Amino acid sequence: MKSFFKSFFASLLALILFFGLIFLLFFGIAGAFLASEKVTVEGKSVLVIDLSKELKDRIIEDPIAEITGEDNQPDLNTAVKLIENAAKDSSVRGIYILAKDNANGFAASSELRKALQSFRMSKKFIVGYGDYISQKAYYVASVADRVFCHPKGMFEWQGMSVEYVFFKSMIDKLEIKPQIFYAGKFKSATEPFRATSMTDANREQTGVWLNDIYGEMVNSVAVSRNKNRDSLKAYANQFLLDRPEKAVTAGLLDGLKYDDQVRSEIRARLKIDANEKINFISLAKYSKAVNVGGAYSKDKIAIVLAEGDIVYGKGSPDQIGSDEYLALLRKIRADKSIKALVLRVNSPGGSSLASEIIWRELELIKKEGKKIVVSMGNVAASGGYYIACNADKILVQPNTITGSIGVFSIVPDFSTFMNNKLGITFDRVKTGEYADLPSVTRAMTEGEKRFIQAQVDQIYLDFKTRVADGRKRDIGYIDSIAQGRVWTGSRAITLGLADRVGGLEEAIAEAAKMAGIKEFKVRKYPEPKSLLEYLMEKGSTDFAASTLQKELGDEEYQLLKRIRAMKQEKGEIKTQLPFEFIIK
Repeated sequence: MKSFFKSFFASLLALILFFGLIFLLFFGIAGAFLASEKVTVEGKSVLVIDLSKELKDRIIEDPIAEITGEDNQPDLNTAVKLIENAAKDSSVRGIYILAKDNANGFAASSELRKALQSFRMSKKFIVGYGDYISQKAYYVASVADRVFCHPKGMFEWQGMSVEYVFFKSMIDKLEIKPQIFYAGKFKSATEPFRATSMTDANREQTGVWLNDIYGEMVNSVAVSRNKNRDSLKAYANQFLLDRPEKAVTAGLLDGLKYDDQVRSEIRARLKIDANEKINFISLAKYSKAVNVGGAYSKDKIAIVLAEGDIVYGKGSPDQIGSDEYLALLRKIRADKSIKALVLRVNSPGGSSLASEIIWRELELIKKEGKKIVVSMGNVAASGGYYIACNADKILVQPNTITGSIGVFSIVPDFSTFMNNKLGITFDRVKTGEYADLPSVTRAMTEGEKRFIQAQVDQIYLDFKTRVADGRKRDIGYIDSIAQGRVWTGSRAITLGLADRVGGLEEAIAEAAKMAGIKEFKVRKYPEPKSLLEYLMEKGSTDFAASTLQKELGDEEYQLLKRIRAMKQEKGEIKTQLPFEFIIK
């Protein structure tokens, strides 16, 4: 009987695997069929930009979404090109901005905003609308000809605040001891584990960059809506626009309308009948209908999308893994048809070793005679700045978060927690004093602490040297503006850490100019994965993570990730932005 069940379950498993493969093959064929289906743009179309859908630099396409009827969002650069194309497309008469919330960072919003401003030059209309309109959504929507809010909705205009989360009291209660090492008085990445509130240095730097970002938003809105900057700040400081009707009176909104009334407004702009259907087309659908990739050319410019935490080794699709990026950069270096490289950095940093590995390969590309231009996105700080600093040119947005030239390491000691809370103890035999360094199951000796701090100090010196060489500045000057301090893009230009304001499109144009080419094809790396690669990589862990993120929300999920990361770091020396902050 045991043999029968063994054979039965083996056969059952074989059948499941067989039909599973048939199922995947069906999905692959169906996906290929749907992908080949041509989308057409009807006359008098209106391009819809939903700000609540994030436009990332690097998109991980989900082939299953094509089959289930969901559309993959284009990347930010493609979205900008689509808006540029729509300005020339006779089938597109205007743009409709859904301005409830804005899932994009401030630098990405700046790029989107600039593209929309250029669209207005075509004399086509832009209408913005939200049942409620968040402050960051209004930052983008304020470029529209007309901005409307729901009569019973909400309009947000109240200034900005930053909130940090501190864990010291919690880990004190748990009797976890974070043994902390850092270089740079502003390097506040370790603050949540060694303090219960911001240090004076961190409060100072946060106040400067937050007011820079706020000031840029106020100035942009003031120009778009023809308003006085001081008046806009007064509205926020005194919380005068707590109701949308007050925003209408202040001239920040053009009226209060229900959704059907806004659609009537759009129909009037299109000059169509009151009951006629409006040809709305999303960015995702529009990207399938038009080609914004450029014509064929033997000369190419490579765009390397470096988005996410910098990690040593393979990494996940939403990280910058040193193995993957080393391989693709070597491929670019060897490709004679690639004349220049644009490195798009959207990263808070991470592993110092991984950053150095990527830096080295970029240096070798430069020695091959290929020009490198860096385009900084929302965040290009710490390790993100490390991999950027040796570029020929660095372009930023005024509200890019950058700098944070500093180093830290945390070696958590869980021994007291394990003993007192769980009743678990540890003992060891070793061949030498440092054989088990670093260990999370015992406290470090003073000698070991000096050793780790010396490593941190050396990597900090290396970091400053890389920046000094790349930016052609004296290392003493770099030290004075480093110290782990965070800067906005506008201040980075003044300090010499960046060259000028510009988005990814400007960086591509700069790279072409420096390489001396007029006609070229843009090629993005990492390249999109096939359906089979996607299915192989998207395992249960990925599914569980995405499910958890949806349940917790993005802010809480990021905090959970950071706590887990501390448990796994075990003394790895990091060049990473100060702990995750929440701008409200």
